[in-house]
Amino acid sequence: MLKQLLGFCLFLAFSTLSAQITGKISSEDDEPLPYVNIYTESGNIGTTSNNEGLYELKLKETGEYVIVFQFLGFKTQKKKVNITQFPYELNVQLSSESTSLDEVTIQNDENPANRIMRLAIENRKQNSNRLESFTADFYSRGLWRIENAPEKIMGQEIGDLGGGLDSTRSGIVYLSETISKISFQKPDDFKENIIASKVSGDDNGFSLNSAQEAYYSFYENTINLNSEMVSPLADYGFNYYRYKLAGTFFDDRGNLINKIEVTPKRKQDRVFSGFVYIVEDLWQIYGIDLTTTGTAIQVAPIEAIVFKQNFKYSEENKLFIQISQSVDFSFKIFGFGGNGRFTAVYSDYDFDPGFSKSSFGKEILSYSQNANEKDSVFWEKVRPVPLTSEEINDYVKKDSIQEVRSTKKYRDSVDTERNQFGITDVLFGYSYRNSWKNRSFSISAPVSGIGFNTVQGWNTDITVNYTQRTGEDQENYWRVFTDIDYGLSEDRLRLNGGFEKKFNNYSKDFFRLSGGVESAQINANEPISPLLNSITTIFFERNYMKLFERSFAKAAYGRDIFPGLKIFGELGWEERTALTNSTDHVIIDWEDREYTSNNPLQPNSFGTSLFEDHHLFKSRLDFGIRFGQKYMSYPNGRYNVYENKYPKLNISWESGFGASEEQFNYNQFKARVEQSVKIGNKGTFQYMANGGLFSNGEGISLVDYQHFNANQTRIGFGSYVGAFNLMPYYNFSTNENYAEFHAEHDFQGWFLGKIPLINKLNYNLILGAHRLTTDNRAPYSEYFIGLDNIGFGKYRFLRLDYVVSDFNGQRDGAFIFGLKF
Repeated sequence: MLKQLLGFCLFLAFSTLSAQITGKISSEDDEPLPYVNIYTESGNIGTTSNNEGLYELKLKETGEYVIVFQFLGFKTQKKKVNITQFPYELNVQLSSESTSLDEVTIQNDENPANRIMRLAIENRKQNSNRLESFTADFYSRGLWRIENAPEKIMGQEIGDLGGGLDSTRSGIVYLSETISKISFQKPDDFKENIIASKVSGDDNGFSLNSAQEAYYSFYENTINLNSEMVSPLADYGFNYYRYKLAGTFFDDRGNLINKIEVTPKRKQDRVFSGFVYIVEDLWQIYGIDLTTTGTAIQVAPIEAIVFKQNFKYSEENKLFIQISQSVDFSFKIFGFGGNGRFTAVYSDYDFDPGFSKSSFGKEILSYSQNANEKDSVFWEKVRPVPLTSEEINDYVKKDSIQEVRSTKKYRDSVDTERNQFGITDVLFGYSYRNSWKNRSFSISAPVSGIGFNTVQGWNTDITVNYTQRTGEDQENYWRVFTDIDYGLSEDRLRLNGGFEKKFNNYSKDFFRLSGGVESAQINANEPISPLLNSITTIFFERNYMKLFERSFAKAAYGRDIFPGLKIFGELGWEERTALTNSTDHVIIDWEDREYTSNNPLQPNSFGTSLFEDHHLFKSRLDFGIRFGQKYMSYPNGRYNVYENKYPKLNISWESGFGASEEQFNYNQFKARVEQSVKIGNKGTFQYMANGGLFSNGEGISLVDYQHFNANQTRIGFGSYVGAFNLMPYYNFSTNENYAEFHAEHDFQGWFLGKIPLINKLNYNLILGAHRLTTDNRAPYSEYFIGLDNIGFGKYRFLRLDYVVSDFNGQRDGAFIFGLKF
């Protein structure tokens, strides 16, 4: 407590010594006003008040200044001051803005708000293009609170989240700040250099806040918030909103400001509600005060997201420019919730930066040296928004907690408690950790690995891992692993394992060496999980999984050659043994069904082998290409930023050679291209095309055929793009040239949102198709219509599709029930 108190006093002392003009801003009722914009009349220096209405305006020298106080809903106030010494205290009380409709002239009985918004929309592109290029200083602060957090989720303890939770399981779990310089040039060139980064409770941490992710322009047609949200200034805004003139007032420059109330025509659309402030004659945004919901963005746990943006006039480019933004959010799910705020402050704009061709590149974010090592004196000197007492206390408390928890004594004591074996470990597995040396050991539970298939009968699978983390932030590692598999009916124990090492977090180099014996699915992509196959076999007498035995030894290596180009290579030896069913045990006997053989090409012939036993060497070389790849450079690694402006391409060469029988040797070249394209307010279109060419593949094993993502369970998982939902697992596997195409469009409310009553369900309409063509065989096609975002309240994990397949003139249809998390 003494240390916390001392730290708190030091914070206050630094605040007093480093601040130039300080004060408190309140309303006429003496209520503190948060996020008021305060700046010199020249606009060169600015700040924002914090949640308690406190502010600090940092000036370089004494003298006469005109200080402007601007806040939406309140009259802008200017204060002329003559400062002879620092610190200088200036408290301000703002009066509410009195809006009036006297200045409005109504012509032809037209709604005046419609006229204003029509002109604002007509000038939208012109005003947006005035921000063609600029540099600016950027400050960001993020805060996230949790209330009534559970002690466990899915049986796993969550602790106190780094010391953020108090005895009521509530408190700040994330607090961070960044100071950076940003550069922007239309249409999408962006660069940010973070000068300082601070994370509460982590003196070596790097803030997740970034200027590009914090930038929301309501001049654009849509704003990406998981879904594409329609801006009130969108070209088609009148299709989504009703506008009402709530009043007018004059700003400090004499401009008439129109306060427009924005109301959704349909609440379930991807829309906002609230107010936009439009400058008369200029038709520019003066301010934003808009709210949306988790229902609208289709992130059900979100209760509300509130955007507030403040602008000031720039003589340099004749435009009202954004100087601050706050995004408040709240959420609730599983009986607990929370809230938070992300604050952004822009200053020192330069609209004539003189960019050259080399000003921008693929790197969009970088850190200056020692950006995460700035002390409290530095932060108090440059921070434009003063900390609240809650935030100061959180920094002090978590710094003290970190100091204690980073010691060997504390970590050992926590590990001793955590590493104790409990009865639930039989169900969930056991793990051991040495936090001081960054080592961990885990073994899965035999109970959780129990399954049933007709080749092994009842079986269990146990995995064992030992991992050593390395690097300053434990971003790299090496590990050894093993997998133990035992089948009761075949009385067969199989064991395999290996070693893997990740060398660095920039080029992502990794090496893996593995070998042993395993039972594997014929399709290496494992089209059906062991759990799902156990369910279909036990309860429905459908044994879809087909297995073979492989003894193997292989080595693999992968890395990023440069951002946008990944390479992966693998070389191995395999000895393959065909397997047959070892049990016909039926738990629930269906009169019209019986198990099929383990040979999918001859499902009713139980005496035939899948293939002749053989061995061969197998190699594979993959190139992953992502055009226009951009990335963020952190001190501990490089992280790719995935954009959908360009497609992703994968090229692969696979070869089997040195086989025990010549017929098993082959070569295959294949390529895949895929992309997800957002089409404004009309949803998202995804496609994937995949094709391959075989050489000398006539007599190869079924294991080396090209297999497709088929499904016979009527249950869908994960991504639907690239999957055939009615195709039998191995009926269309081929050793001939092939091509497949998948396409899906998710309207994300654009279509169903316009249908009365149905729009209240907040479902998404989905349309799509799949097609496969191979040499010497008729094409196979599927067409589907579906509903996504199905569920109740905050729990929307379901998707339902009706799929029609078409092969050789024969059509079949079925419903596919999907689970999405």
